[in-house]
Amino acid sequence: MAVLVRVIALAAALCALPARAADPEIKFEKYRLQNGLTVILSEDRRLPQVSVNVWYHVGAANQTPGRSGFAHLFEHLMFSSTKHAKDPDQILESIGGSNNGSTNFDRTNYYETVPSNELPTALWQESERMGFMLPTLDQEKLRIQRDVVSNER
Repeated sequence: MAVLVRVIALAAALCALPARAADPEIKFEKYRLQNGLTVILSEDRRLPQVSVNVWYHVGAANQTPGRSGFAHLFEHLMFSSTKHAKDPDQILESIGGSNNGSTNFDRTNYYETVPSNELPTALWQESERMGFMLPTLDQEKLRIQRDVVSNER
């Protein structure tokens, strides 16, 4: 009888446990462009906005021992002016957008969230970051961002 009571008590306890929710199914399409860039597209029409998130497969793991912080420094530098965009943040703010970035062990990423009709602007900003930041880099920008990164430690 004691065994039966224990089995019933265990069954009741198990029934009281919350069921694990199923992982949400997020539909997406994946493409590889001729230049090697991988594009993952996931459409969600519930909000009139779009997010662009670019990942570079480089992070702290790629640094030379004894020379830490370069990936993080470079992340900061990538928000600098470019050949065609003197103030990238102002451009995004003027269209109601925002941006940020982060550095991790094996990746560095940058993202913009903008009204959906401004997707071309967000993509243009990423192309500027990829192709036209370096010509505007100077010692003063490097010094400023080096100090910022040092203060974040």
